[in-house]
Amino acid sequence: MQLQSHQSMSPKGYTLVEILVALTVIGILFGAGFVGYRDFSRRQALAGAAKIIQGDMRKAQQNALSGIKPSDPKCNDPQTLIGYYFYVEPAGSGYNVQANCSGGQVQVGNDISLPEGITISVPTPNPILFQVLGLGTNISGSTTLTVTQALTGYSATITIGSGGDIK
Repeated sequence: MQLQSHQSMSPKGYTLVEILVALTVIGILFGAGFVGYRDFSRRQALAGAAKIIQGDMRKAQQNALSGIKPSDPKCNDPQTLIGYYFYVEPAGSGYNVQANCSGGQVQVGNDISLPEGITISVPTPNPILFQVLGLGTNISGSTTLTVTQALTGYSATITIGSGGDIK
């Protein structure tokens, strides 16, 4: 009869210390990944808000250049289109676009509210007027809008020139 050696009888499995070390490493990796993802997500929310604002400004500019009048008695013939206003609310929590016709102002679309925690600086002048026929804006030189995320302090800038260029 043969006796088995003591080494071949060792128990199979992991010790409590090995499991705790593995869980600690996984926790650290998850924590670092989560912080990185949260930071990335916040930066993307800010960049997205800035792109939407730029897009709405460009649409107002394009409508002015094209002479597109909203269907409203204040803008119907014989009224003439002067341009489109981009108006930032005084608190910086949103904005709207208005057609400026000789018969009065007509809001185009709804008031736009920015995502929670994101604000926009009030430009000088406010509102910005994109004039018809490529006449530029009511800005002398250029003005800068700053879109800021309060929680992180991150910001993005949008610059509008007197000729209507939006960067």
